[in-house]
Amino acid sequence: MFVLPVRFERSPRLHPMLSEAPHAVGAKVVVQGKRGPEVATVRGEAGSPLASERYGSVLRAATPEDLQRWEDLHRTGEDLKWLLRARARERNLPVKLVAVEFTLDESLVTVSYSADERIELTSLIGELRSHTRARVNFAAIGPREQAQMLGTLGACGRENCSSTHLQDFAPVSIRMARDQQLPLNPEKLSGPCGRLLCCLQFEHTQYLDLLKNLPRKNAKVCHDGSGACGKVTKLHPLTGTVDVVTDQGMMLGVPAGELRRAPEGDPKAGPERAPKPPRSRDADA
Repeated sequence: MFVLPVRFERSPRLHPMLSEAPHAVGAKVVVQGKRGPEVATVRGEAGSPLASERYGSVLRAATPEDLQRWEDLHRTGEDLKWLLRARARERNLPVKLVAVEFTLDESLVTVSYSADERIELTSLIGELRSHTRARVNFAAIGPREQAQMLGTLGACGRENCSSTHLQDFAPVSIRMARDQQLPLNPEKLSGPCGRLLCCLQFEHTQYLDLLKNLPRKNAKVCHDGSGACGKVTKLHPLTGTVDVVTDQGMMLGVPAGELRRAPEGDPKAGPERAPKPPRSRDADA
């Protein structure tokens, strides 16, 4: 037996599936997932199964008939999605219908939706019954899952991470933005889903390592070269420099290695404590 990582159409997440034979990367296969038989794409080399893991199964390589049926069901799902959206507007239902997906055997249709509050959607089941005999399942999804399924462009100009490569939604906190010295502007820190950018977590550990070599913001320090003392106003982790406003009101941009803490006996130093490395406090957004 082999283990193949496969990917479904609306998510970048890889799902390990047991297969009796290896399949080439990029091949279309029919798999038995949680919802039923579906078409997926092989996205990695075959590996060996682990006794402690639970896997779905690859039923067969997708035939031209499978692919044609899958395409027809996809078109039917898109048509039903727009029909349900129209019916929801007619009934003033505060809901967004994101996707309507069939299993390959058309035994189950899953309607993914997002809503700000708990909502009753049984009135839409009758609309589906008139077009399909499949069992209906309504699945509520969050803003990030919605962006993952629909696909959007991020501020960087590329397709959002959640629909291209992210395997899980890790917690993201505003503390990560502070550690990276980013302006706390909600419009610039939020992704298309309205939540904090997933990419804030990508380099956070590197920023924490860089900040260990810098003084704290507002710490009282003195510059070895000029002898001037002042207060740290801004940190630049990537360059290893800080901005210091001297007691004379001048702004200095100096390497952190040229700074020392202000003498405790210096009346200009005030009650500030010696600079310490920042603490990492990652809280869920």
